[in-house]
Amino acid sequence: MPNQAIPFLTFQPGRGHSAAEAMQTYVDLFPDGEILQDRRYGADGPGPEGTVIMAEFSIAGQRVRCSDSFITHEWTITPAVSLMVDCESTGEQRRLLDALSQDGRIYMPLDDYGFGPFAWVEDRFGVSWQLAAQAD
Repeated sequence: MPNQAIPFLTFQPGRGHSAAEAMQTYVDLFPDGEILQDRRYGADGPGPEGTVIMAEFSIAGQRVRCSDSFITHEWTITPAVSLMVDCESTGEQRRLLDALSQDGRIYMPLDDYGFGPFAWVEDRFGVSWQLAAQAD
């Protein structure tokens, strides 16, 4: 099997972020969204029962892996690393921006910054998204 680079998101339930909740939100948001694998801790741990050991999902043609860390880390997810989505239309771009920015924050509002319609948003889970589209 050839080497693969797959984005990996680490969530910290101790800080109010759940891999399962984020994964389900993303899969519901994208028309091609699909959960490919979802392994959870049982009663014997070491993580809290029901939290994600390792999960993999697919959105917008991209596989993404995630887990819940039962260890609270000093760091959180940084906006310096983001998922970039090439949207099929500005309408789709607006839909994604509106959904992802709920209880999140907008770094760059939807505008044409000289390279077409673009927006940058952090969702409520702390994941950063760059949303690009060709002008309609």
